[in-house]
Amino acid sequence: MVSNTMPVDTKAVKKGVLIDLTKCIGCRGCQVICKNWNNRAVKKTVLTGNFTNPLEMNSETYTTVKFFEEEKENKMSWNFVKTQCMHCKDPACASACPVGAFTKDPRGPVTYNAEKCIGCRYCMMACPFGVPKYEWEKLFPVIQKCTFCVDRLDAGLIPSCAKTCTSKAIFFGDYDAIVAEAEKRIKDNPEKYVNHIYGKEEAGGTSWMYLSSVPFEQLGFKTNIPKRALPDLTWASLSKVPAAVGTLITVLSLVAYFRNRGDKDKGE
Repeated sequence: MVSNTMPVDTKAVKKGVLIDLTKCIGCRGCQVICKNWNNRAVKKTVLTGNFTNPLEMNSETYTTVKFFEEEKENKMSWNFVKTQCMHCKDPACASACPVGAFTKDPRGPVTYNAEKCIGCRYCMMACPFGVPKYEWEKLFPVIQKCTFCVDRLDAGLIPSCAKTCTSKAIFFGDYDAIVAEAEKRIKDNPEKYVNHIYGKEEAGGTSWMYLSSVPFEQLGFKTNIPKRALPDLTWASLSKVPAAVGTLITVLSLVAYFRNRGDKDKGE
């Protein structure tokens, strides 16, 4: 049985996270603690008639909980979906990045180095889940996304969202144990769960996976993502415009160089 109360060696072995949507109560504690831990600011939002707030992830919100209403037996029912980076096993964002700003940590996190970023935003186009967000409102923008709390893993701690989840909807552990737990829940409760572990095979597999009692397409999940890893497809597309790509990379690298030099000058 996987449990966030069990000791886990966060510095070794490939890790995974299982989000069991049948247990999520929509408290948004994960959303709040994520902002707090990552020192993210608050963006102004407006009421839209939906409790989801903000409606989508953005550069200041690495994770958001979406609210889905449905009617069951003449009664209102709610489903909640936590969204964040899926941390692909073979990330398309890392493959598309021409300067190596993204790195796949052996434990699972896909990390990002802003100092290397040239702002080309190929990562945003390559990600099948639409995760990386750009700081459009800033003078020197960079990419922002969930970090898998890799700094907490380095310190022997589990991700902040998993730590704070009171309904035990978020489970962190060794990847193989997470997959085994997901398969066991479906096998033991076939009437409760959709017979699919979202993320186990999508885009070649991801470190974050979901279980649900509602078909995933009804909860806004992209269900047309191929099972094969996407980097090969990414470069097949980019290679069609090698001259334009090379020129753009050169220009943006110069922009990034002067941007980073300016930041360092301010810090001295």
